[in-house]
Amino acid sequence: MDIKSTIETLLKDGFILVFNQDKLDVVKTAEALIEAGVNNMEVTCRIKQPLEKLSRLRKELPDFATGSASLVDSPQMLELYNKAHPDDPLPSLDQVVDAGACYLVSAINFSDAGFEKYAGRIPMIPGCGNATEIVSQFSKGANLCKIFPAKQLGGPGFVKAIDPAIHKTISLVPTGGTNPENIPDYIVSGILVLGGSFSMIDKATMKKIVDEQDYELLAGELKKIKELIDELRANKYPDIDFASASIEQISKATGRIFNTN
Repeated sequence: MDIKSTIETLLKDGFILVFNQDKLDVVKTAEALIEAGVNNMEVTCRIKQPLEKLSRLRKELPDFATGSASLVDSPQMLELYNKAHPDDPLPSLDQVVDAGACYLVSAINFSDAGFEKYAGRIPMIPGCGNATEIVSQFSKGANLCKIFPAKQLGGPGFVKAIDPAIHKTISLVPTGGTNPENIPDYIVSGILVLGGSFSMIDKATMKKIVDEQDYELLAGELKKIKELIDELRANKYPDIDFASASIEQISKATGRIFNTN
């Protein structure tokens, strides 16, 4: 997948699932997402053997936009961490790209070296916590900017306060504490794509999914989230069909710029 088609997939889906559950099968989870109408997922490096899971997913579902997340774009920190955890090291940007990652996500800023190597080639979604970081990372080539941890930063209120100050130009992806209750407020504030984990699903239901490996139930729960996002975005942007719109059409209608040129 090239950079434009991957970003169009993220915009079409409106949702990025954070795969952070070692007790679920990564491919079956992706298949549940596909059944729910979502064609992407980020594999976080906070799980065991993330590189192996990413490689398997790309091999078995090559048309599914698999991202790599919780990346640490710092050679010094990677070296220190991996010395302490030799049996399950953190992969570098180069390693996840070689494994086939369709997009790159971090809780922190990407380095200048990371942007120099991958900006314009692979969608980059850095973690940002204030307006300066958002504008700086976007100026270096970020395509969307992750707001993390969104809940602790102020949730939808943070987005409503900060978005006008950056002229409603950069597409923000709140991640951390997103749920069906606050999704409407995020969409109203101008959010096009939300990040979320399995915590968006009721705890008892999620326990049943994990204990019984019930991927049909998982698909049903994910479909509820997808349908909610679709309905809310359709109400806010009645002239956009996100299922078929191009980046250019979405950019023109929303004012958001995605750094794809």
